[in-house]
Amino acid sequence: MTRRRFPALLAGLFAAAALGLSLPATAQQYKDEYKLSTVLGEAFPWGWGAKRWADLVAEKTDGRIRIKVYPGTSLVSGDQTKEFTALRQGIIDIAVGSTINWSPQVKELNLFALPFLMPDHKAIDALTQGRVGKRLFDILAERDVVPLAWGENGFREVSNSKHPVRTPEDLRGLKMRVVGSPLFLATFNALGANPTQMSWADAQPAMATGAVDGQENPLGVFSAARLHTVGQKHLTLWGYVADPLIFVVNRKVWESWTEADRKAVAEAANQAAKEEIARARAGISAGDDAVLKEIEANGVAVVHLDDAGREAFRKATADVYREWAGRIGADLVKQAEEDVARR
Repeated sequence: MTRRRFPALLAGLFAAAALGLSLPATAQQYKDEYKLSTVLGEAFPWGWGAKRWADLVAEKTDGRIRIKVYPGTSLVSGDQTKEFTALRQGIIDIAVGSTINWSPQVKELNLFALPFLMPDHKAIDALTQGRVGKRLFDILAERDVVPLAWGENGFREVSNSKHPVRTPEDLRGLKMRVVGSPLFLATFNALGANPTQMSWADAQPAMATGAVDGQENPLGVFSAARLHTVGQKHLTLWGYVADPLIFVVNRKVWESWTEADRKAVAEAANQAAKEEIARARAGISAGDDAVLKEIEANGVAVVHLDDAGREAFRKATADVYREWAGRIGADLVKQAEEDVARR
């Protein structure tokens, strides 16, 4: 009986395809391998989280969904700002992406790059895990992707090869590598620096040769990339912006999976994201400052800004904040400010 039914089932599926009818997810062909894009490799919390997600998906789907991680945004020739477009187009199947890198295509993601909006990790959590995070996921869901979980690259601190940075005047004239975001250019221009957009793949050689004087990145990136070896001897902890990450799947890929496998992928994303956030925050707080001590042990002079010191930078970038709040959406920014205040 089973042998008679199988050819009939195949005939029915072929007929449906010929008529242009959609097939149920269980009848669709899964790819042998899905491509996951990320900027950083496994040595960094970001890349580690991507690999952890891939491993958990294979485990939870009994190997039906196999994911290969492509670090260095190699699927788009290293151009971080093209990642989201490639994800929408299906060139990339899955990604753990940066809100900063995707902000040129999704203006609302610039929220996290508003200078000095978020003073601490509780503020990040208040946004990503609350109504603002849900609203941003709804916005992303309208753009051919399925967002599943929030990760974290961390607060971005500033370093350079020339001198300590304690005031806005200390940044004046410094050639600073920044990501390809107009908001970052505006922020550093307001501080009197000379910002240069550059991919991460090009940034380290540029620092080593002195083509740029400095950069801004989380402490975990500074440490894992050993930036002290490329002249970054002065580091200032100012926490001016943070960079949440997003675990996301291309919508067509998502819809090709069974409901059970979608659930498994979502569960894996949330588990990997929680573990990645914990990893990103380890060693950089008052109670656990192992990463910071390691950086100092490598001969890096660290400036710890107090509230008054941060206030001087906040005032210097206030016009940028106001202008970009309007571009992002005044109501969304107001909601974020309220949630940060209530954290």
